[in-house]
Amino acid sequence: MRFYTCEHSFYCGIDLHARTMHLCILDHAGQVVFDDNLPTNPRAFLEAITPYRQGIIVGAECMFSWYWLADLCHQQNIDFVLGHALYMRLIHGGKGKNDRIDAGKIARLLRTGGFPLAYAYPKGMRETRDLLRRRSYLVRQRGSLLTHIQIVNSQYNLLPIGKELRYEGKRTGIAERFPEGAVRKNIAVDLHLIRQLDALIDDLEEELVRTVQVEDRVTFELLRSIPGVGPILGLTLLYELHDWRRFATVGQFLSYARLVRCVHESAGKKLGTGNSKIGNAHLRWAFAEAACQMLRVSERARRWKERYQQGHGKGKGVSVLAARLGRAVYHMLRKGEEFDEARFWNENQRDAEPRSRPASKHDKAKRVRRKVKCA
Repeated sequence: MRFYTCEHSFYCGIDLHARTMHLCILDHAGQVVFDDNLPTNPRAFLEAITPYRQGIIVGAECMFSWYWLADLCHQQNIDFVLGHALYMRLIHGGKGKNDRIDAGKIARLLRTGGFPLAYAYPKGMRETRDLLRRRSYLVRQRGSLLTHIQIVNSQYNLLPIGKELRYEGKRTGIAERFPEGAVRKNIAVDLHLIRQLDALIDDLEEELVRTVQVEDRVTFELLRSIPGVGPILGLTLLYELHDWRRFATVGQFLSYARLVRCVHESAGKKLGTGNSKIGNAHLRWAFAEAACQMLRVSERARRWKERYQQGHGKGKGVSVLAARLGRAVYHMLRKGEEFDEARFWNENQRDAEPRSRPASKHDKAKRVRRKVKCA
């Protein structure tokens, strides 16, 4: 976790909401020089900070309405930082809680170097990233409708549909399978919504592919060189990652993508893992999907998974492959090189064979007793 540690003349903490915001400004000595509740609009914000604008830093907790504030500060050349909501536990840990208290705590975190940083995604590519997330939401809604049709089919113990319902041409006559009346109407509504979602999703995908040709075609083609990564998956990786340079090491990138487990230790003892939801859930899904697609199109990947599962079980292969892909993507973008499948598997040769645990003293003694017995 990174913290903001720069020194400034004034520290402005904002408890931001959709209609109101509470500002607390501290000077370099920690004295409160401004503390008031304001309407959420640019004019009120700029008027409030005008006397302290020279050398001020503005900080706000990451919530749904931070876009306008970050863009305004960028336009006005005001330093702005975004706080990681899950790490800012000091705000939620007090006995009392209100907007004034929260804004004061944000300002004091900025002043004392305890402000946990989140990434303020810049304007420009941010809009396309949000459109990609909306497309994913629509795809999940379509999937739930397709599943509902199968559920109703099982409720009435009808013959299996046996068709790939995600294809429009194979939905003909589906509603007529069900009893007349409310049940058939229920399925007809599902099919109508699926057709509408199909049209929306197709239109979004065309717009997204057209947009990326203008914004960052080079990085997009590098990601497309991974076996199984198509246009939409490549777009998701591109826009959720945005810029590999914001990660100093590959370990930071893997942590951000939720591809490693966070171990909890105390007094030299491991207490398990936790905080698995800290990171980018969309990027985690993209790498898991990329691993599944690679297993579909790459024979070497399927052979690796079969060997790996012999020593580790079935549930771990895809997760390990996703983490390896994450490491490969980081180095691909850092070096500007396309994906090299031969090099990828050679570098991970240690994972190609099932690992056996090192022999313990008990195992060695057991072998010695067996030899003595045979003699």
